[in-house]
Amino acid sequence: MSAIRAKPDRAAVKLELTLQKAVNSPGLPSIKAVRRWLAAALTQDAAITVRFVGNSEARTLNHAFRGRDYATNVLCFGYGSTGHAQTLAGDIVLCAPVARREARAQGKTLLAHCTHLAVHAALHLQGYDHQRPRAAARMEALEKRILAKLGVADPYALADRARAKR
Repeated sequence: MSAIRAKPDRAAVKLELTLQKAVNSPGLPSIKAVRRWLAAALTQDAAITVRFVGNSEARTLNHAFRGRDYATNVLCFGYGSTGHAQTLAGDIVLCAPVARREARAQGKTLLAHCTHLAVHAALHLQGYDHQRPRAAARMEALEKRILAKLGVADPYALADRARAKR
């Protein structure tokens, strides 16, 4: 496993980011890329660990914390605030093999899909959810705006096109 710790960003929000790669998977993003994605999605200071894992670890975590016995693409764990008043704390776990398979099926790059998953998870850490239709529409619209600023195409339109081709 490799772990990289970055200093907090001096931009609009301060981000203490740790990137862990617990799986040997080519083409995973750099800490610089992940920092840019999260910074675009955050509205408050944060301390976040992003961990890339394989199928086994993703399945174990998904089963332990969600009661679902399969590897999922992304999980996030929010811990509220750290000792600093407005610093959000959390972990984001991305399953590299699942993300790679989904990206291929949706006709997009692994990095574009990881960008979407990281932004999605960052919004969850800030309290957004998609359990109710109105909340889902709000979260999806925000994801699309953030991703557009990052130069990533609307992931929902791409997913819809991929499903239509089947």
